[in-house]
Amino acid sequence: MPTTDKIVIICSQEKLIEPWRNALSESAPNITVEVYPDDTERENTEFLLAFRPPENAFEKYPKLKVIASMAAGIKHITKNHNLPENVILTKANDPMHRGDIAYFVLALTLSYMRRLPVYLQQKEQMLWQPHSYLRPEEITIGIMGIGSIGETVGKLMLKNDFKVTGWSRSEKHIDHIKTFHGNSQRADFLKTADILICTLPLTNETEGILNVEVFNKLPQGAYLINIGRGKELVEDDLLKAIETGQLAGAALDVFSEEPLPKNHSFWNNEKIMITPHTAGNIHPESAVKKIVHNYKAMKNGEELVDVVDIERGY
Repeated sequence: MPTTDKIVIICSQEKLIEPWRNALSESAPNITVEVYPDDTERENTEFLLAFRPPENAFEKYPKLKVIASMAAGIKHITKNHNLPENVILTKANDPMHRGDIAYFVLALTLSYMRRLPVYLQQKEQMLWQPHSYLRPEEITIGIMGIGSIGETVGKLMLKNDFKVTGWSRSEKHIDHIKTFHGNSQRADFLKTADILICTLPLTNETEGILNVEVFNKLPQGAYLINIGRGKELVEDDLLKAIETGQLAGAALDVFSEEPLPKNHSFWNNEKIMITPHTAGNIHPESAVKKIVHNYKAMKNGEELVDVVDIERGY
């Protein structure tokens, strides 16, 4: 076997390395898997699998063709790194991961609608007080970022009797989901969203997008679920929108600083539900199928899947 027929893992989190190495070795036993910084023959290495790589690591691979992200996002690769010219960057776009996220969002949605956080608070007070609740048929779910993850979320919501709308940067057509696109249609989209679910990637355009302007265009008393990125949310605007009643509350899984500092005001706000960036994990045993596919495509000069537009950031 040629020594260049290999994939090198560059990962700053040691606990992730062995599951990925094992999954790759099982899926493609003819491909050698090595781990940075103990890898060999870097002058011939063409394919890297990376998560939060050390600064300047890519400069050590003169023949590098592909960098495959071990996560759905790519900021951990593009931030503070000069990518080699003409390198192809791919993201993890795994059906198991998307499904996990969709069910997580459904759970948050139903929890809010059936007032479960309120009952948890009442238990601490030993307070017996029933509340009215919402039904799926009464709710329109608005998905801000109707890409592959957003579409999976939307389809699960449809199966559970919700009405669903979606907004994206470019035009999309999805059965049974009314879609909007571009800045000119964003206000019309926001008017539909009784529950706004953000699944947007973090880019220069989406940073700070969840702000007072967006909140004021939602129906009064709308609810926010953010599983996109923490820096997309203007935190003070959210607190003010909840205080005035423009928003009924929020469920947040991502934050500008993680872990969320213990002195952060979100912890003490009873209308904000906090989860520790747990909407969905990438499962190596499932995700490596596309990694191996892309490795073989690279070798054969074929088109790769899940390629990222580096300029757009997704």
